Amino acid sequence: MPVRPDPQTLITALTQARLSGQTLRAADWASAIHSEAEAYTVQDGVAAALGWLEGPLVRHWKSGGTTRSGPFSHAPLDPAGVNPADGLGPLLGVEAEVALRLGRDVSPEAARAMAPETAGYWVDSMAVSVELVASRWAEGLAAPALLRMADHQSHAGLLLGPWQPYAARDWSTQTCQIQIGSQPPIKHTGSHSLNDPAWLLPAWLQHLTRHGATVAAGTVVTTGSWVGCLPVQPGDRVSVHFAGLGHLTAQL
Repeated sequence: MPVRPDPQTLITALTQARLSGQTLRAADWASAIHSEAEAYTVQDGVAAALGWLEGPLVRHWKSGGTTRSGPFSHAPLDPAGVNPADGLGPLLGVEAEVALRLGRDVSPEAARAMAPETAGYWVDSMAVSVELVASRWAEGLAAPALLRMADHQSHAGLLLGPWQPYAARDWSTQTCQIQIGSQPPIKHTGSHSLNDPAWLLPAWLQHLTRHGATVAAGTVVTTGSWVGCLPVQPGDRVSVHFAGLGHLTAQL
């Protein structure tokens, strides 16, 4: 147990937890952070310590929100966990999502001026994606919200399907189907919480540029689950299909 939990000691502990595969007890770290700003400081510190940066920023991210008015949350992703060649350890679940890729650089000024309704202008490609969910907290998804945010929003890995040209579409009629193992398929229509994955781009890009960095073309963000977080078992086959966007199948 740490003597004086604070953001810096939590950065060290979470970095070691990712390297060792051992989990931390949330009760030991409950007083380490007191705000989202501190949680983001921990995210950035772990990403830097583990060598995730590609230039001034990480190139793969997750972002999401429950309503269009926010709040939104963001987290950088381990590049080694994007379409990983090897297993990533025990998983808590999977989420079916749509990933977007920037087609041009975004400066801090452009991010501040960006509107959700026209944010798709900055995107050149989209792909079916599956987020793999795990936790460095022994309590998993029951850990306090700020500790989960500090732990990169319980991210383990990201599977990306083939990229295709981005085009605005009627997301309210978009169907998403996921099947895990031998379980019956689960199908949802228009179930994205923002009714448009691109809606969160201004909030996400304003977060990335908040310290003055420009976000490079080619940076990727996965944009929130259409089906919630569904539990999986080792060896499960996961198949996700978005009508008109494509499909992705993976063996866990």
